[in-house]
Amino acid sequence: MPRFLVQAQVDLTVLRSGVPDTMPGRSVNVCERGVAAIMAGELVTGESVGVELHLPPLAEPLRTRALVRYQDKLRCGLEFVALSAEQRASIRDWAKEARAIAEETSVSVAANPAERRENEPRKSSDSSISAKPPSRAKRNRRGWWWLVGLLALLSTVICWWRWNRGWQDLEFGLRSAQADTVEKPRAQVAAEVMEKLLVHRVEPVYPAEARKERLEGTIALDIVVGRDGAVLRMRALNGPDVLARAAMDALRWWKFEPYRINGEPAVVETTVAVEFKR
Repeated sequence: MPRFLVQAQVDLTVLRSGVPDTMPGRSVNVCERGVAAIMAGELVTGESVGVELHLPPLAEPLRTRALVRYQDKLRCGLEFVALSAEQRASIRDWAKEARAIAEETSVSVAANPAERRENEPRKSSDSSISAKPPSRAKRNRRGWWWLVGLLALLSTVICWWRWNRGWQDLEFGLRSAQADTVEKPRAQVAAEVMEKLLVHRVEPVYPAEARKERLEGTIALDIVVGRDGAVLRMRALNGPDVLARAAMDALRWWKFEPYRINGEPAVVETTVAVEFKR
C-alpha cells in the first residue's frame, strides 16, 4: 500500500498495570496498515495500544487500536488492528487530497520558466550598447542561491532515506510477527463470564445523526479478546450502521483481565451488548 510522509500529532494510550497511560508523539509516515512515529517514551514490541491520529485537515482524529511491531529508542512502528472501512476511506481521502496539492505545485513550477521567458526583455540589437559585466554583489548573491539549493536537495535526500528505512523496519516487524496476528480464538466464552473480567469500559458517544433520526436500541457485537485483555477484532451482529460504528469506536478502548485456559492467558471470542437510549 502507498505510504505518505506526514508529521501529525499522535497520542497513544498504553495500559500499564491496568492503568491507562497517555503518551504523545509525532508521526513520520502513515498508510492504511499502520503508522511510523516518534513517541515521548519507549514501548514494548508486541503490546497493544490505543491510537489517536490527527490527520490535517480531517475534523475528527482517527481512533483505533494497534500492535507495536517495531521499537528502537523513541522510534516505533505500529500495525493497525480492527480498522473500520470508514477509517480506511478517511485515510484514502486524505491521501488523495495530499497528492492533488503536490500535482498543482509541480504544474505551477513547470509553468514558471515559460512565463519568465515571455516576460524577459528583448536584447537590444544595437552593437554600440555593450553589456555591463555583473557586479561583485550579484556574483555573491548567485553563489548564495546555489548554496541554498544544494542544501535543500541534500535535506530532501536525507528525509527520503530516513522515511524509506523506517518503513522497511516496520515491514520487517510485520512479517516477523505475522503468525501472532492470524491466531484464532481458543474458546467461546459466555458474555456474563467476560463481563466479570472487564476492568476498563468506555461508554459510546451517541451519534448526532442517530439522535436526529431518533434511533435507539441495543447493539450486539462479536469480539475477539487477546492474551493481554485488549479487543483485537469485532463485528456488529445487528442494528443500524451508525449505532454499530459508534459501539465499535467505544469497544476499541475496552480492557479485560486475560481469560486463562489451564492457567495460561488465551485468545478468546465472546459477545457483548451496547445500549443506546435517547
